[in-house]
Amino acid sequence: MTKQELIHRLQEIEWEDFEVKEAAHGLPKNSWDTVSAFSNTVGGWIIFGIKESNKRYEATGLSNPSKIEQDFTTALRGDKFNVKMNPVCKKYDFDGKIVLAFYISVSDKKPVYFNSLINTFIRTGSGDQRATKEEVDSMYRNQAFGTQTDKTIFNSDISWLDNFSLVSYRDYIRRNNPSHIYNSLTDIEFLEKLRVSIDGKISYSGLFFLGKNEKIQSVITDFRIDYFEIPGVSYSDAKTRYTFRLGEHENIWQYYFAIFNRLARQIELPFKLQADGSSTTDYPYLEALREALVNLLQHTEYFSPMKPRIRSFFDRIEFFNSGSLPRPLETIIAEDISLPRNGIIAKLFRVANLSENGGYGFEKMLKGWKTYNNTAPQYTADIDSFKVTFNTLKEDINSNADAQDKEKGGQTGGQTGGQREQLPKITPKQFNVLSLISANPSITRKELSEVLGINESAVRKYFDVLKKKGVLERMGKTTDSYWKILINPDEFKD
Repeated sequence: MTKQELIHRLQEIEWEDFEVKEAAHGLPKNSWDTVSAFSNTVGGWIIFGIKESNKRYEATGLSNPSKIEQDFTTALRGDKFNVKMNPVCKKYDFDGKIVLAFYISVSDKKPVYFNSLINTFIRTGSGDQRATKEEVDSMYRNQAFGTQTDKTIFNSDISWLDNFSLVSYRDYIRRNNPSHIYNSLTDIEFLEKLRVSIDGKISYSGLFFLGKNEKIQSVITDFRIDYFEIPGVSYSDAKTRYTFRLGEHENIWQYYFAIFNRLARQIELPFKLQADGSSTTDYPYLEALREALVNLLQHTEYFSPMKPRIRSFFDRIEFFNSGSLPRPLETIIAEDISLPRNGIIAKLFRVANLSENGGYGFEKMLKGWKTYNNTAPQYTADIDSFKVTFNTLKEDINSNADAQDKEKGGQTGGQTGGQREQLPKITPKQFNVLSLISANPSITRKELSEVLGINESAVRKYFDVLKKKGVLERMGKTTDSYWKILINPDEFKD
């Protein structure tokens, strides 16, 4: 960092990789907090000899800069910390006032702490915070795996990035997070701040998020994020294996919008999405799906032979992450721990206002999806994977619409056999029943009750109402009977 760069930094505020300390009477004790935080989080500069007051900075200088330098470097190379460090040191002269700057690199041997494990810190915004036990556990876990995407790729450079994706990403931030300080940076500065580019090389996370697909495929074979739409409640029930499968896209940024736009079509939305995937009206249930998608993309183990996958069935949407959880599921749900597997990818989404933090967003998914059909997402954790499932069936058996159907006896349907002047009115729940029967005409009451989450007597009531409306008919003998739908369910759509 040159003197001019230092002056420029002092004119900005809340740099997460920049900390000033006056050090008028020697090394401040909280210097070690910052060293630990930088080592465990983003890396950064510690500046001694600068006084901060109300976001204004003044070079006060050091009375004995040589002693400060010796004491600081001796502590970092000695036994004070569990990991030995060799900081980069710079010396600046401001009209005879000496200022020292030390660069602390991100360590690959996290957690980095001083004196004892309890003194483990992380960097949040422009401050240092003591790491939680779960965050410390995750650091130990990531010593063995989970840090690969933070590393840089040998012989890579900025030409590995897809320019269209970079322009699109920066434009999205300017429109959706206009006050963010990164908007004023050049492309090179911007990529360095987000650690897409590190010392001129591209990080794996940066490549996966904004890179050219041909370059991504050169470092990880068969890179993809699968999305399927399946016409049934399972592959065995579906008439075809799938009606839609997402094709190959350039990178995570482009996969995100392609998948999110498809997901929005799977639920009832009284508005149209904009071209960039945003909407003019906020709906909590749409945000729940967005959270699940971002969660998958920032927590997936991209080097696993298993691929991340989203499947949309008639009755549910599944988000499958390759990669295990860092802690037991119950602990993570209870505390909503912020431990992203891919920290750089998590930050890229966060800067774009597409993710509030690096956590799993359980509360946001739960509250959001409750507003859709009053059901909760289901979570399945395994040793090498994690799955979130949303039930997409709507309307309860005791809804007013169904009660009215029962009372009227289906008289709005007119004559049976499909010969009527106008279509009978059916509820969304009844439409779901017809869709499930269409996918599997031999489906039993028991199977339907399991899918719908209601008892068999309730399923029988649906059958009775639909038969009275002239929409459904039972065919065949007892041993080989099946359901015949007299009106195509698609005709009931708007």
